[in-house]
Amino acid sequence: MSHFSTPEQAALAAVQLTDDERQPCEVWTRVMGYHRPVASFNTGKQGEHAERRFFAEQGRGCSSNAC
Repeated sequence: MSHFSTPEQAALAAVQLTDDERQPCEVWTRVMGYHRPVASFNTGKQGEHAERRFFAEQGRGCSSNAC
């Protein structure tokens, strides 16, 4: 759910950026205990980063606090 009101949502939907107005987004990831920008990776490491899969850990299903 959005925290914007209906007029704000309409105004945001009307905003269109040209490619000249856009700027790149710098993506960082944690590697060996510290954070680094993905752009500084070599070609092989960038490919490895692109193949990563994300998952959501399921709960254990316990209803008591003793689990």
